[in-house]
Amino acid sequence: MYQIKLPVFEGPFDLLLYLIRKNEIDIYDIPIAQITREYLEYIELMKMLDLEVAGEFIEMVATLILIKARMLLPNPEAEDLEEMEDPRRKLTLQLLEYKRFKEVAGELETLESERRQYFPRASAERKRVLKSLPDEEEFTIDATLFDLLSAFKTALDNMPKITVHKVKSIKVKLEDQVRHIVDCFEGKNYLLFSEVVREMSEKIYIIVTFMAVLDMMKLGMITTKQSDIFGEVRLVPLTEITMSRYLSMREALEVGPEGAVEAQ
Repeated sequence: MYQIKLPVFEGPFDLLLYLIRKNEIDIYDIPIAQITREYLEYIELMKMLDLEVAGEFIEMVATLILIKARMLLPNPEAEDLEEMEDPRRKLTLQLLEYKRFKEVAGELETLESERRQYFPRASAERKRVLKSLPDEEEFTIDATLFDLLSAFKTALDNMPKITVHKVKSIKVKLEDQVRHIVDCFEGKNYLLFSEVVREMSEKIYIIVTFMAVLDMMKLGMITTKQSDIFGEVRLVPLTEITMSRYLSMREALEVGPEGAVEAQ
C-alpha cells in the first residue's frame, strides 16, 4: 500500500483535548478509562492508515494507564494522613497549560490570516478558485487530523455489515481513488467526505480514499473545513482539481530541486 507521510501537526495533548471536547467532559474530572479506550482507538486508526505514530502518543497511553492504576489503589485509612492528591491532577494542569498556549497560537494565526487579506492582488487562478467558493462564513473552522480520523471511523462504522464473507483479493490504487475524488468534485464547490465514501462497501476502498484525501492535502490541492465544531468534514479546493494537476504536483514533489527523486 502507498504510504502517506505527513508532517506532525497534532500531538498527544491535541488528541486528549479533542476527545475531552467531543465527549463534553469536565477537564477537572477526566474519566480515565473512557479516554484511554478512545485514545487507543484513534492510535489504531492511525496505524491502519500507515500514519507515523510518534513515541509521544505511546507515552501518553502509558501515562493514562498509570493514572488509572493509581486511582484503583486503596487510599490510606489513617485519619491523620493528608488527603491524597488526585492522580489526574498533574495531567489536568498540563492540559490546561497546553490549552492556553493553543488558544494564544490560534489568536496569532487569526491575526495572520486577517493580515493576509490585505495583499493588493492575487494570481488569476486563485481569484477564479476563490470566486467559485461558497461564502467564507460557511467554513469558519479548520478540520484537524483528528476530525478527519473521526470522519474515517464513522465511514467504517457505517459500512454494510456482511455476515457471510468470501475471501477475495482487491487491488486498489491511490491514483484510482484520487480520480474518484476528482470526479466527485465535478460541478461542485466542495465535497462532504461522507458523500465521497458513501457507496463504498469494502474497507480497503475507504482506507485508500482517505489516504488519497491526505495526499491531496499534502500537495496543497484541497483543505478540510467544518461549518461548526465536530461538524461534517468538507473537502474544499485550493487549486484546480484535475487528475493532470494532481499528477504534475505529485511528480514535482517526488523530484527534488536538483532533479533527484526523493526517498519514500
